[in-house]
Amino acid sequence: MKGVLFLTALVLVHFQMSHASLIVKGPAKAIVAGDMVTLECYDSNSTANMSQVYFERSSKFSQGWYRLESDRDYRGHYFCSYRYFELNLEDDRLLLTTYGIQTYMEGLYRCVSDDAALGSDNSSAPLSLTVHYMHELSFARDGPSSYYNRFYDSVQDLRVPLGSDVEVNCSTTASETPEYFWQKEGSDWILPSKTLTLRKVTPEDDGTYTCTAKHPSVESLRKSRSFTLTVLPEDAGWYETTDGRIVLTAAGAGLVLLVLLVSMTAFLCRRAKRRQTKGPIDDRSQTKPIYKGSVESLPSTTGDNQPLV
Repeated sequence: MKGVLFLTALVLVHFQMSHASLIVKGPAKAIVAGDMVTLECYDSNSTANMSQVYFERSSKFSQGWYRLESDRDYRGHYFCSYRYFELNLEDDRLLLTTYGIQTYMEGLYRCVSDDAALGSDNSSAPLSLTVHYMHELSFARDGPSSYYNRFYDSVQDLRVPLGSDVEVNCSTTASETPEYFWQKEGSDWILPSKTLTLRKVTPEDDGTYTCTAKHPSVESLRKSRSFTLTVLPEDAGWYETTDGRIVLTAAGAGLVLLVLLVSMTAFLCRRAKRRQTKGPIDDRSQTKPIYKGSVESLPSTTGDNQPLV
């Protein structure tokens, strides 16, 4: 019995030693969009011919794997024909490097060997690559002027009348829902919210307010944006406020469009009227009739049937 167990152990060891055990390793830290990323493929048993190993990437569209084709340059180095990657074989390790990785490059990666002797054990376990990102912050105001935010940056320099309410929403898109907080320059208060709300503003509310979005998984990934709040005195005109400027800008643009429309309509009407007054040209109306007995008429007493030459 002991001999059988010993032989079985030898067979298992031989099986493991005769088959490749390909492993793919990625960066130890979180990957952020724009980083240089290197994937490393190696054989833990040192039995595979690494010159016959290549990387594959999972495709979401075809629901399968496709090969990142490689070739050799004039120096004998490996490179990848896929424009965003570079392949290099160094010290029995196949390296896949991308410069400035983007979110559409995330997914599953593995390395595969073309060595038929390896049988079904010719590929590594898939490595999932996640790319973290965060876009720039945007501000939006609630109220009548919220519709014009996409055309006019009404929050960069916000001017409001005394006693009004101010509500500014801060938002962005990221790989994970970020954490938001507001700060005022020169003050130690922090508001943990994506929305800044100020009721019945006074001159003490003047200042610069900054919204910061922090990624929950990547400490270094954060974005900030600021705006300046100016509280106008009671005797200030409505046109001095930010909403007043938006109304004037929209009214000016509408007036210009109206003038262009009226001018074009008047031009087309005059053109159409001019065409109607001319009428068609009739050559027969230009023929002058000849009456009997007039100077233009010639008396004829004889008939002449011969044509004139």
